[in-house]
Amino acid sequence: MAKRFILILGGARSGKSDLARKLGSEVGGHVTFVATAEAKDDEMRRRIEAHQRSRPASWLTLEVSLHVADALEREAAPDAVILDCAGLWVSNLLAAYSLPGLDQPDEAATQNALSQELGALHDWYRGNGASLIVVSNEVGMGLVPPFPSGRVFRDLLGWANQRLATMATEVYLVIAGIPIDLKKFAIQPWKQDGP
Repeated sequence: MAKRFILILGGARSGKSDLARKLGSEVGGHVTFVATAEAKDDEMRRRIEAHQRSRPASWLTLEVSLHVADALEREAAPDAVILDCAGLWVSNLLAAYSLPGLDQPDEAATQNALSQELGALHDWYRGNGASLIVVSNEVGMGLVPPFPSGRVFRDLLGWANQRLATMATEVYLVIAGIPIDLKKFAIQPWKQDGP
Protein backbone atom coordinates (compact mmCIF):
# COMPACT_ATOMS: atom_id res chain seq x y z
CA MET A 1 0.00 0.00 0.00
CA ALA A 2 1.34 3.44 -0.92
CA LYS A 3 1.98 5.79 1.95
CA ARG A 4 -0.69 8.37 2.71
CA PHE A 5 -0.83 11.73 4.48
CA ILE A 6 -4.32 11.98 5.95
CA LEU A 7 -5.78 14.95 7.80
CA ILE A 8 -8.92 14.27 9.84
CA LEU A 9 -10.91 17.31 10.97
CA GLY A 10 -13.97 17.48 13.16
CA GLY A 11 -15.58 18.97 16.22
CA ALA A 12 -15.54 17.60 19.75
CA ARG A 13 -16.79 14.01 19.94
CA SER A 14 -17.30 13.86 16.18
CA GLY A 15 -15.57 10.48 15.78
CA LYS A 16 -12.31 11.80 14.32
CA SER A 17 -10.07 9.79 16.68
CA ASP A 18 -12.09 6.64 15.98
CA LEU A 19 -11.51 7.14 12.25
CA ALA A 20 -7.77 7.69 12.84
CA ARG A 21 -7.50 4.44 14.82
CA LYS A 22 -9.43 2.57 12.11
CA LEU A 23 -7.17 3.91 9.35
CA GLY A 24 -4.06 3.16 11.42
CA SER A 25 -5.23 -0.43 11.92
CA GLU A 26 -5.84 -0.77 8.18
CA VAL A 27 -2.23 0.23 7.44
CA GLY A 28 -1.13 -2.47 9.87
CA GLY A 29 2.42 -3.25 10.82
CA HIS A 30 4.22 -1.01 13.27
CA VAL A 31 1.97 1.91 14.28
CA THR A 32 3.24 4.82 16.38
CA PHE A 33 0.64 6.92 18.17
CA VAL A 34 1.80 10.46 19.03
CA ALA A 35 -0.29 11.82 21.92
CA THR A 36 -0.01 15.59 22.39
CA ALA A 37 -2.27 15.90 25.48
CA GLU A 38 -0.75 16.75 28.84
CA ALA A 39 -2.37 15.47 32.06
CA LYS A 40 -2.55 18.74 34.00
CA ASP A 41 -5.61 17.78 36.07
CA ASP A 42 -7.59 14.68 37.10
CA GLU A 43 -10.25 15.09 34.43
CA MET A 44 -7.65 15.28 31.66
CA ARG A 45 -5.81 12.31 33.19
CA ARG A 46 -9.03 10.25 32.96
CA ARG A 47 -9.53 11.31 29.32
CA ILE A 48 -5.96 10.29 28.47
CA GLU A 49 -6.41 6.91 30.18
CA ALA A 50 -9.61 6.26 28.19
CA HIS A 51 -7.78 7.15 24.96
CA GLN A 52 -4.95 4.78 25.90
CA ARG A 53 -7.39 1.91 26.50
CA SER A 54 -8.93 2.48 23.05
CA ARG A 55 -5.65 1.79 21.23
CA PRO A 56 -4.17 -1.63 20.44
CA ALA A 57 -1.53 -2.63 23.00
CA SER A 58 0.90 -3.37 20.16
CA TRP A 59 1.06 0.29 19.12
CA LEU A 60 3.93 2.39 20.38
CA THR A 61 2.72 5.54 22.15
CA LEU A 62 4.86 8.65 22.29
CA GLU A 63 3.72 11.42 24.60
CA VAL A 64 5.02 14.54 22.87
CA SER A 65 3.77 18.05 23.58
CA LEU A 66 6.24 19.86 21.27
CA HIS A 67 8.85 18.95 18.62
CA VAL A 68 6.91 16.00 17.18
CA ALA A 69 9.24 15.46 14.22
CA ASP A 70 12.28 15.32 16.54
CA ALA A 71 10.57 12.62 18.62
CA LEU A 72 9.70 10.62 15.48
CA GLU A 73 13.31 10.83 14.25
CA ARG A 74 14.46 9.07 17.43
CA GLU A 75 12.12 6.10 16.93
CA ALA A 76 12.36 3.02 14.73
CA ALA A 77 10.72 3.53 11.33
CA PRO A 78 6.98 2.85 11.70
CA ASP A 79 4.52 1.86 8.99
CA ALA A 80 2.07 4.52 10.18
CA VAL A 81 2.03 7.46 12.58
CA ILE A 82 -1.14 8.85 14.14
CA LEU A 83 -0.79 12.36 15.59
CA ASP A 84 -3.70 13.08 17.92
CA CYS A 85 -4.21 15.95 18.05
CA ALA A 86 -2.98 19.09 16.32
CA GLY A 87 -5.31 21.24 18.42
CA LEU A 88 -3.53 20.30 21.63
CA TRP A 89 -0.19 20.67 19.86
CA VAL A 90 -1.06 24.29 19.00
CA SER A 91 -2.33 24.82 22.54
CA ASN A 92 1.00 23.54 23.91
CA LEU A 93 2.86 25.96 21.65
CA LEU A 94 0.68 28.85 22.83
CA ALA A 95 1.48 27.98 26.44
CA ALA A 96 5.18 27.81 25.63
CA TYR A 97 5.10 31.27 24.02
CA SER A 98 2.71 33.07 26.39
CA LEU A 99 3.75 36.41 27.77
CA PRO A 100 4.21 36.12 31.56
CA GLY A 101 1.26 37.37 33.62
CA LEU A 102 -0.97 38.16 30.66
CA ASP A 103 -3.83 36.43 28.88
CA GLN A 104 -2.07 37.22 25.64
CA PRO A 105 0.27 34.77 23.92
CA ASP A 106 3.04 36.07 21.71
CA GLU A 107 1.17 35.40 18.47
CA ALA A 108 4.06 36.11 16.10
CA ALA A 109 6.50 33.91 18.02
CA THR A 110 3.93 31.12 18.30
CA GLN A 111 3.10 31.23 14.58
CA ASN A 112 6.80 31.13 13.73
CA ALA A 113 7.34 28.12 16.00
CA LEU A 114 4.24 26.43 14.59
CA SER A 115 5.44 27.02 11.03
CA GLN A 116 8.78 25.41 11.89
CA GLU A 117 7.07 22.45 13.61
CA LEU A 118 4.74 21.85 10.64
CA GLY A 119 7.65 22.12 8.21
CA ALA A 120 9.69 19.63 10.24
CA LEU A 121 6.75 17.20 10.35
CA HIS A 122 6.29 17.46 6.58
CA ASP A 123 10.03 16.94 6.02
CA TRP A 124 9.90 13.86 8.26
CA TYR A 125 6.94 12.50 6.26
CA ARG A 126 8.64 13.06 2.91
CA GLY A 127 11.84 11.39 4.12
CA ASN A 128 10.16 8.22 5.42
CA GLY A 129 8.01 5.42 4.09
CA ALA A 130 5.36 5.78 6.81
CA SER A 131 1.81 6.93 6.38
CA LEU A 132 0.89 9.94 8.52
CA ILE A 133 -2.56 10.49 10.00
CA VAL A 134 -3.14 13.83 11.73
CA VAL A 135 -6.25 14.50 13.83
CA SER A 136 -7.27 18.13 14.35
CA ASN A 137 -10.19 20.17 15.61
CA GLU A 138 -12.23 22.23 13.17
CA VAL A 139 -12.65 25.43 15.16
CA GLY A 140 -13.84 27.82 12.48
CA MET A 141 -17.56 27.02 12.73
CA GLY A 142 -18.13 28.02 16.34
CA LEU A 143 -18.53 31.25 18.25
CA VAL A 144 -15.80 33.86 18.35
CA PRO A 145 -13.91 33.20 21.60
CA PRO A 146 -14.45 35.97 24.19
CA PHE A 147 -10.77 36.17 25.23
CA PRO A 148 -7.70 37.23 23.22
CA SER A 149 -5.88 33.92 23.85
CA GLY A 150 -8.91 31.97 22.56
CA ARG A 151 -9.05 34.05 19.40
CA VAL A 152 -5.31 33.60 18.81
CA PHE A 153 -5.71 29.83 19.33
CA ARG A 154 -8.60 29.67 16.85
CA ASP A 155 -6.70 31.69 14.26
CA LEU A 156 -3.48 29.68 14.59
CA LEU A 157 -5.22 26.31 14.51
CA GLY A 158 -7.25 27.40 11.48
CA TRP A 159 -4.03 28.44 9.76
CA ALA A 160 -2.34 25.15 10.74
CA ASN A 161 -5.31 23.13 9.44
CA GLN A 162 -5.09 24.93 6.09
CA ARG A 163 -1.38 24.21 5.87
CA LEU A 164 -1.86 20.56 6.83
CA ALA A 165 -4.67 20.24 4.26
CA THR A 166 -2.38 21.41 1.46
CA MET A 167 0.23 18.82 2.49
CA ALA A 168 -2.23 15.96 2.92
CA THR A 169 -3.10 13.49 0.19
CA GLU A 170 -6.52 12.98 1.82
CA VAL A 171 -8.63 15.26 4.05
CA TYR A 172 -11.73 14.09 5.90
CA LEU A 173 -14.27 16.10 7.87
CA VAL A 174 -16.03 13.92 10.43
CA ILE A 175 -19.54 14.89 11.50
CA ALA A 176 -21.56 12.62 13.83
CA GLY A 177 -19.17 9.76 13.07
CA ILE A 178 -19.53 10.09 9.31
CA PRO A 179 -16.35 10.99 7.36
CA ILE A 180 -16.67 13.22 4.32
CA ASP A 181 -13.81 13.21 1.80
CA LEU A 182 -13.20 16.95 1.33
CA LYS A 183 -10.67 16.74 -1.50
CA LYS A 184 -13.01 14.50 -3.46
CA PHE A 185 -15.73 17.13 -3.31
CA ALA A 186 -13.53 20.23 -3.67
CA ILE A 187 -14.87 22.68 -6.27
CA GLN A 188 -11.48 22.98 -7.94
CA PRO A 189 -8.34 20.86 -7.75
CA TRP A 190 -6.64 21.68 -4.48
CA LYS A 191 -3.01 22.75 -4.43
CA GLN A 192 -0.99 20.02 -2.82
CA ASP A 193 2.50 20.47 -1.40
CA GLY A 194 2.79 16.79 -0.49
CA PRO A 195 4.42 13.91 -2.32
